[in-house]
Amino acid sequence: MNLLKGLVIAFSMYSKIPMPRMEWKKESMKYFLCFFPLIGLVIGGLSLAWMHLACLCGFGDIFRTAILVLIPTVVTGGIHLDGLLDTADALSSYKPMEEKLEILKDSHAGAFAIIVGISYFILYFGILSEADSAAVMVLAPGFVLSRALSGLAMVSFKMAKNTGLAATFSDMAVKGRVRVVMAICVLVCVLGMIALSPVEGAAGAAGALLTFAYYRRMSYQKFGGITGDLAGFFLQVCELVMAVCVVLTHSFLV
Repeated sequence: MNLLKGLVIAFSMYSKIPMPRMEWKKESMKYFLCFFPLIGLVIGGLSLAWMHLACLCGFGDIFRTAILVLIPTVVTGGIHLDGLLDTADALSSYKPMEEKLEILKDSHAGAFAIIVGISYFILYFGILSEADSAAVMVLAPGFVLSRALSGLAMVSFKMAKNTGLAATFSDMAVKGRVRVVMAICVLVCVLGMIALSPVEGAAGAAGALLTFAYYRRMSYQKFGGITGDLAGFFLQVCELVMAVCVVLTHSFLV
């Protein structure tokens, strides 16, 4: 029963998919991070379904790509994009660590957040406009991989502060077991991407793992650890990097 509650809480927190109301008790939160990657499974499935429908109906590249870009945001409600924008403001401030952490908590969007947000969508749109059905097939497991890596970080990396949702979720999780589940999920996704297309899949997986290493290094150096906003930043950057790696590799091979 607690596992089912954990599933509901994960989807309630990290997606806009309607879920029954559930009280967030410690027992229900122990394993909820294990279900976080399933939201990526929904996004990947919808992306594949849309590509199939777009090809079937003969939709143009611009309309096809626009929906592809929007699917993750519609499913998640933009919760991870918020982290990307807040982190952009903090990193662009060049202020001491304590002030960077304060900027992360500021609900107002600064100039650099807007610049990074626009640039992100332009680049994401551009790279996905070059993606065919085969490339999107390889990228679909990437939505699961990015969330598995994010969940792994949540129970493995140092927290920048003892307050906030990320710290709360990390404290409530049974870290050892969640870590094992996330590691298995990462391995399955990497092997799945490579099985779908050895070269493109390996490139995408390598991009995700390098972004994960950068995430840890940057978070520790600039913020003293990770936060919920930094987790959102990682997830968005990870998915963009995977798309760039897969599509560019596919273009070189064709």
